[in-house]
Amino acid sequence: MPRPVTLFTGQWADLPLVELLPKVKGMGYDGVELACWGDHFDVQAALNDDSYIANHWELLKKNDLACYAISSHLVGQAICDNIDERHAAILSPEIYGDGDPEGVRQRAAQEMIDTAKACRKFVDAGADYMAGKLPSGIGAVVNGFTGSSIWHALYAFPPTDQAFLEKGYVDFANRFGPILDAFEEQNVNFALEVHPTEIAFDIATAARAIEAVSGHKRFGFNYDPSHLGYQGVDYVRFIREFADRIFHVHMKDVWWGHGDGTVGVFGGHTDFCDARRAWDFRSVGRGDINFEEIIVALNDTQYSGPLSVEWEDGRMERFHGATESCAFTKALDFPRNEGGMFDSAFDGDNQ
Repeated sequence: MPRPVTLFTGQWADLPLVELLPKVKGMGYDGVELACWGDHFDVQAALNDDSYIANHWELLKKNDLACYAISSHLVGQAICDNIDERHAAILSPEIYGDGDPEGVRQRAAQEMIDTAKACRKFVDAGADYMAGKLPSGIGAVVNGFTGSSIWHALYAFPPTDQAFLEKGYVDFANRFGPILDAFEEQNVNFALEVHPTEIAFDIATAARAIEAVSGHKRFGFNYDPSHLGYQGVDYVRFIREFADRIFHVHMKDVWWGHGDGTVGVFGGHTDFCDARRAWDFRSVGRGDINFEEIIVALNDTQYSGPLSVEWEDGRMERFHGATESCAFTKALDFPRNEGGMFDSAFDGDNQ
């Protein structure tokens, strides 16, 4: 079956789900990746209100949309981060509380454990509806961030040795080890979106993060090429390096090398869409990511899950952009060859 094309709702949380889903269907999508903010997926309501999940599935059915993953990026960011006042804007008052850093981190960790439980409950409730819509090998997935206690040491000055950096990976392992064990109990995968400010932001750090959690089978990746390309990381190699740990895929584009030479890859403390910037996110198909190579690599590695459009382009009207991104993705994707090689018919025994 073709890979379903879904829309990540994180950038659309200003719209109630009941209003957003008909628009998603109208833009041509097969489903959604539900964000755990706005009213799109409330973890505590899912756990404590018996009607909440049922109502979500009824709304999805009404709009003929599937759901293959939920995403808890904002809460995840707070689990390992050095907490400051910026986190108050992305966390609920219950989780941010009085802002005491360790309290925030612990409450965020508990919320992530609860997210695994809510995901399991959500997936089980939708099993009959999703029968036939689920590609083989795709299970329950929570996408998210981890945050990082050592991101501030990126440039390694003041002089930073490996012992200092290792403390960050130990901190990550100590905080996420119990979380991953909870995910195992629920038969749910955690998919880190490899991204600047996370414990893993390129191929080398992704491998180090896997090692830190002793290869825990519930730790994998939400593959997103946009966060790798402008760094100079080989985003196609990432697929081949971590094929067995890619639990979900974001289709998101970016361009780089289009600024005026005054701002580098670190962003120069400029806002998105400032013409001076060296890189910016683009509507899918309008940036510098080679999605053809990505589809080939995903086929070679037998990824059969959804292609979820994470639409971000500050220069474009979003409904126009999300619509064209869906069409681009569907036109680009193609089924993997399951038959003989193209020249097999030359063999007389096959004629």
